[in-house]
Amino acid sequence: MTNPLRGEVEVVLDGTPYVARLTLGALAELEHDLGADSLMAIAARFEAGRFSSRDVLAVLVAGLRGGGWRGTAADLLTVEIGGGPVAAGRAAAELLARAFRIAA
Repeated sequence: MTNPLRGEVEVVLDGTPYVARLTLGALAELEHDLGADSLMAIAARFEAGRFSSRDVLAVLVAGLRGGGWRGTAADLLTVEIGGGPVAAGRAAAELLARAFRIAA
């Protein structure tokens, strides 16, 4: 079960649900993997719809690793993501939105 207030999103890999969350460490990994100069640059790419499938994959890997998954991008290439590419894109966008949500 995920907790949206903690920034968590469920991602299903080969039929198994996993918790994904963009922790500070996961965000740092994401910045590095995408060659971005800031977190805002990554968020702006998604908001403007200028993201690639590689960007989606990197966000999912970072989020899954932030949730405790020990896989790599290569591992993610070999599994079926529940809901396919559209669900993967939505999960990546939701991870970013929840990571940048200001708590009340």
